[in-house]
Amino acid sequence: MDRLDAMSTFLSVVEAGSLSAAARQLKMPLTTISRKISELESYLRTKLFNRSSRQLVLTDAGSSYLAACKRILTDVTEAERTASGEYTAPTGELSVTTPLGLGRTILIPIVADFLMAYPEIKVRMIPTDRVLSLFQEHVDVGLRIGTLPDSSLIAIPLGTTRRVLCASPAYLATHGTPRTPEDLVGHDCINCIGLPRTCRRSSSTRSTAATSRLKTTVQRSHH
Repeated sequence: MDRLDAMSTFLSVVEAGSLSAAARQLKMPLTTISRKISELESYLRTKLFNRSSRQLVLTDAGSSYLAACKRILTDVTEAERTASGEYTAPTGELSVTTPLGLGRTILIPIVADFLMAYPEIKVRMIPTDRVLSLFQEHVDVGLRIGTLPDSSLIAIPLGTTRRVLCASPAYLATHGTPRTPEDLVGHDCINCIGLPRTCRRSSSTRSTAATSRLKTTVQRSHH
């Protein structure tokens, strides 16, 4: 008797609810299924089912044996997958949230190269300037710009960014060209929501901060 085959047949009968249903699922004769269960009970020297005209009910020994069969068959399946190399290449879905600008200009080319190296992985990108909860949104990786709050999450610094103040030639011709942070006081500013309006310059001798006049805010799309 092939014990693994007998275990698999026993499990199929339990899940199907009857010998005939298991026979249909396994596409085997009913007599074959019945014989395998009888041989298994003879080998174990115990009854696994209490049989009636309408249903099969597991005995106490059958319930214990069922739990053991599930564990053993799962272990065997995992061992076969490992031996065959099924787990040598990463598989599954990777969800990543990133700020809109960073995702479009930097992350997409990186993801394209990543998918070429790992074709069995599916990447779900969530470009948004809203800070998502990685746990609640079921996100694997979140790219953030700026200071992070204290949390139990693992953070790895990837690089640095810098913001640049820009002005059109027409604006500078009308309002003058600022030379120092202090010159920004009184100048008009177009700013994205969530970014500070205070400009700072630090050196070994002093630190300077200046806040411009807010004229317009830009709400970046979350879609």
